[in-house]
Amino acid sequence: MTKCTLFVCKSCHSSSAELAENQRYDGSILLDNIATLSVEKFTAEELEIRSVGCLWNCRGCVVAVSTSDKPTYLLVDLPPDEENASALLEFVQMYISNSKGAVNWDKLPKQLESKFFACVPSVANREIPEPS
Repeated sequence: MTKCTLFVCKSCHSSSAELAENQRYDGSILLDNIATLSVEKFTAEELEIRSVGCLWNCRGCVVAVSTSDKPTYLLVDLPPDEENASALLEFVQMYISNSKGAVNWDKLPKQLESKFFACVPSVANREIPEPS
């Protein structure tokens, strides 16, 4: 099994207003929630969580789910709360479990239905899987 990497933009913020002193970016909050919840659900061999300075989408919060042999999914507009972090990790589990990275749309957590921005084919396979 190829390790899945979850990239989390730590500079994302849902508001364009300037942050107050000592206020954390939403991306940083989401990253912490994902890291905390993932310990219960994944081994280090299954999932690596990597913070990224910027994913160049500015629709906070933004994450990318990727492996070398499956398509990369880009999700946007994720609220940084635990409920959405948990839904994201549920999607990651479905992604890891499917050999081609295909996920049934009818099985997606409701919170994520409108959050998918792109599906980029892997360099290795060069095809986007059809949802099964």
